[in-house]
Amino acid sequence: MDISYFWTGWSPIWHTLLVGTVGYLTLVILLRGTGPRTMAKMTPLDFIIAVTLGSAFGRVVTASNVSLAQAVVALVLLVAVQWALATLRAKWPAMRKVLDAPPVLLYYQGDFQSKALHKHRLTEADVHSVVRQSGHGSLEGVQVVILHQDGSLGVIAEGSMGDGSSLLPFVERNQGDSGSPTEKPRHAAPGE
Repeated sequence: MDISYFWTGWSPIWHTLLVGTVGYLTLVILLRGTGPRTMAKMTPLDFIIAVTLGSAFGRVVTASNVSLAQAVVALVLLVAVQWALATLRAKWPAMRKVLDAPPVLLYYQGDFQSKALHKHRLTEADVHSVVRQSGHGSLEGVQVVILHQDGSLGVIAEGSMGDGSSLLPFVERNQGDSGSPTEKPRHAAPGE
């Protein structure tokens, strides 16, 4: 067995220590400087950037043929792209449509939104599960179950709806998915 599997000298060790330390400090400064949005609950765009940053950082720390300058430029580039896309998303609604997956109603006023459940590979049992996790024993008293942009499911009880203004765009978009969302409530059993 070749000794190079275990030891290739001090040069790669020093390289890893230097690039790892400087790269880590660069990431901390960049992420601190771009504000809490970069580290907020992740949308798909944020997830892609986080995975890419992690992958790039892991690669530059362990690759001895990557210079310190190249490692810093790669990390700065990725954070700059995320910051630029977040800025464009905040300024132009058209970019939000391109970059964000909008929230989706899965259950509204007693009706399961069948097309939305099917499209997002969810079942009525998933809705019942999140309702239980939110402290409800049944769908009675639950007004809305929504699939958020980050993939989590949220439950809104009837007493918490208020005027429903944060849901109106999604109600209008979902009309026709499984009947009108304003029909009389129907509560389905978990096995339906």
